Amino acid sequence: MAKPVIVSAVRTAIGRSFKGALANVPAETLATTVLPEAVRRAGIDPTVVDDVILAELNYGGGDLARHAAVACGMETVPGQAVNRHCTGSLTAIANGAAHIVSEMERVIVAGGVQSLSTAPLMKWRVPGKAELEFVEPWMPPSHPETPDAPTLDMAITVGWNTAKKAGISREEMDAWALRSHQRAIAAIDAGKFLDEIVPIKVQQLDGSVVDFAVDEFPRRGTTLERLAALPVLHPEIEGFSITAGNSSGINDAGAAVTVVGDDFAAAEGLEVMGTVRAWANAAMTPADNGLAAGKVIGKILDRAGLKVSDVALWEINEAFASVPIAACREHGIDEELVNFSGSGCSLGHPISASGARMVTTLLYELRRRGGGIGIAAMCAGGGQGGALVVEV
Repeated sequence: MAKPVIVSAVRTAIGRSFKGALANVPAETLATTVLPEAVRRAGIDPTVVDDVILAELNYGGGDLARHAAVACGMETVPGQAVNRHCTGSLTAIANGAAHIVSEMERVIVAGGVQSLSTAPLMKWRVPGKAELEFVEPWMPPSHPETPDAPTLDMAITVGWNTAKKAGISREEMDAWALRSHQRAIAAIDAGKFLDEIVPIKVQQLDGSVVDFAVDEFPRRGTTLERLAALPVLHPEIEGFSITAGNSSGINDAGAAVTVVGDDFAAAEGLEVMGTVRAWANAAMTPADNGLAAGKVIGKILDRAGLKVSDVALWEINEAFASVPIAACREHGIDEELVNFSGSGCSLGHPISASGARMVTTLLYELRRRGGGIGIAAMCAGGGQGGALVVEV
């Protein structure tokens, strides 16, 4: 049985949606940036790719993976769209790894792209009306709405519910967010992201073209005092503690990895970055959405036969700062090993690309540290959680 190994990993820099460098860059361009770069870095001929699997969210169902394959001259390569909300690109990589293990395929490019800046706005026809009536703009609900789990307000469904149930204070979340920014800035200044980022050429409104290659969301001037001064998002709710500062950003980016069998890599002389050891998904009531990251961590540790102490580094997405804090408390994870170069509160959360971004950052950092086991985990809309184990 072939073992799934990753032979390339790449991402774009992360932009601030609507006002940032990628505000006028559509998802198709993000996809056609990371796909050929993943293939190039793997050192393979594009014609040997068996499938492209890309996560996408609320993008209208056009199958960005196939669009990108054709646009990149890979007309004989099919494409598959995946949607599992925030965990979409972790699922895409896991699906690719499963294809490899089954030995039905030999080479898969998997990841995800998100352009909230250019995502289409949808409308929904209200059924049962004599006259045509539409709700516009409209977003498909991730779960049946309840008072404690609104479908369009993750600040309550994820951030606040998690903070309440795990007993996490505003001060603890602000401190986590501050550290996230500090770590992201330190990583940028140290050049840690240079190897993993592919620059993307972006045309400015004046017609000039610039290379966008540095994450623009981290704030150098963030302090605890500034975070503490931010208003809560729901002042009408007593004790509410979620702010823009201890929440993730609204962001655009793309990320992809190339997954092949270890036998194929050996035969072709490809450099292996890491092995995909396990993957898992979990779910719980939508009102406990943010706690799903902790639940899936327990599941994947069991599936992979690992203890917390076996894991060298963790990426636990900061959809809200309460999410990784709760997961660390649940499993006794050393916070110093989590989100070592920042995460959603600082780098940002380009939803469908975040999982592949996390895996990419894990692989490069583990290589710098001489190897080890890394776990990427996150919660996702509808009360879901996803995780992936890599070993370098």
